[in-house]
Amino acid sequence: MSTKTKKSKVDTYIKHDWYVVDATGKVLGRLASTIASLLRGKNRVDFTPYENKGAGVVVLHCDKVRLTGKKSTMKNYRSFSGYPGGYKEISCEKMLVKDPKYVLRHAVEGMLPKNRLSVKLLRRLKLYVGDKHPHMAQAPKELKIKIRGIND
Repeated sequence: MSTKTKKSKVDTYIKHDWYVVDATGKVLGRLASTIASLLRGKNRVDFTPYENKGAGVVVLHCDKVRLTGKKSTMKNYRSFSGYPGGYKEISCEKMLVKDPKYVLRHAVEGMLPKNRLSVKLLRRLKLYVGDKHPHMAQAPKELKIKIRGIND
């Protein structure tokens, strides 16, 4: 018995929904998994893993995301330039001050599939430090995230 999938036509236009998420006080990993699920379109009835049918997500207040335990000091982001002595390591606490958008983008990127589709999905992730965004033309819906009984 084979799985039934709806055949997609190349000419059809898929309408992507847009959501606005406020990251104030939300736990980083749980917020990132919810955003990754929306980007992939797992909340849709016609979800297929190889098609780009997900929603666009606008995240506000990226700098106010919360980390549990000792992750702010123990978690490190590493980079290597390829040259001798080009290894750099920065803690999550310092990265939240330097570039708060990187922390959330890195977490969401790690939860997406490692293929060409994830590049297209990440284009619809818009991160902002403040509460203003230029995406009012997409008519985004405000998304209230309830994660395991956490209501903010």
